Amino acid sequence: MAPLTYWVWLSALSGVGPAAKNRLLRAFGSPEQIFFADEKAYDEADIALTPAEKNALCDKSLAEARRILDVCAGRGWRILTLSDAEYPDRLKNIADPPVALYVRGTLPVIDEEACVALVGTRRCTPYGVVTAERLGYELTRDGLLVVTGLARGIDTAAALGALRAGGPLVGVLGCGLDVVYPRENEALYEDVAAAGALLSEYPPGAPAKASHFPQRNRIMSGLSLGVVVVEAPLRSGSLITAALALEQGRDVFAVPGNVDSVASRGANRLIREGAVLVTGGDDIAEEYRPLFPEKIRMETLKVPLDQEAERRLSDRALVQNRQKEEKTEIDNGQTVEYIDLVQLAEGLDEPERKVVVALSESDGTLHVDDLIARTELPPADVLSALTVLEVEGLVEQLPGKMFRVSPPEGRP
Repeated sequence: MAPLTYWVWLSALSGVGPAAKNRLLRAFGSPEQIFFADEKAYDEADIALTPAEKNALCDKSLAEARRILDVCAGRGWRILTLSDAEYPDRLKNIADPPVALYVRGTLPVIDEEACVALVGTRRCTPYGVVTAERLGYELTRDGLLVVTGLARGIDTAAALGALRAGGPLVGVLGCGLDVVYPRENEALYEDVAAAGALLSEYPPGAPAKASHFPQRNRIMSGLSLGVVVVEAPLRSGSLITAALALEQGRDVFAVPGNVDSVASRGANRLIREGAVLVTGGDDIAEEYRPLFPEKIRMETLKVPLDQEAERRLSDRALVQNRQKEEKTEIDNGQTVEYIDLVQLAEGLDEPERKVVVALSESDGTLHVDDLIARTELPPADVLSALTVLEVEGLVEQLPGKMFRVSPPEGRP
């Protein structure tokens, strides 16, 4: 087995892509042999290297490789190479697997997990945020392993959902493990590393570049049994991931969206072209349950509450302690229980009150996007309020992300 230093040297070579690195390994047998070969040997190997790639290979300094090894050792990060038994076979078998993976956290045994990648646009709608977070939660709850790219938008929402279900999950980066991109996800990086693992084929210090993300996408699909496109316009990196998944023999799922929404046109087209339509995590869990009967468990639990929602529920037993009035119907003299909506709204926190008022003033039901528009609240606040109200039995969700105030007979 070649020393790890040579694997890191090959991994860190700038200007030599994954395809060329894998051709070199097939031709020379090991990164150590590649390192000690000269330009003539590269030419004789007949592996179609470009002049720039040959120039990069002629840099025989190991200083950068040693720096990377020192950084990883100092921070407790692991390096998995193609020669390691722990390197996932599922990923190893794609066309151009990473020659090395840098890992922070605890990487599950990928080949024993029902991994599903959740992908989508950075410029997502409130509907996309809610759906991605719910899918991340439901898949994790059911025992599947969520794979995400941790970008803005859909990736972030999916990761938050998986974390709220207790993890673990895997975040695949398009930069070094020590580079946070986007910057606002620094806390999310920490949470993912604590619950599961961050991994990258790029060594520590590698910046986030546009060219890195298509390469990252092949890893996400390569680790997974299937890829779910939550929301994506027609020109989207998520569609590239879906195409890579098909090339790798993976399943492609898509969430249907508003036909008038630009953000949903890519996902809707995938469905038209044969992707499996999904509306919830259970749809995907059912697909893989026969393959992982011991892992996948179908449960019917509510979307988890964030800490603020938990505080509100624990501070007041809203439904259980609310006084119900009795009122006699004029027509038949029967006594029925009811909750006056004005009184109900007065007993709620501000976000929950706005949601109840918006629902009560509608014709009966509202889509989550309409609720966000009418309440003028951030999407996260509306989602949290709906979760609290659902748990309390005051609001119920209908198919298609529609919500309504629970009818009197359905309230506690």
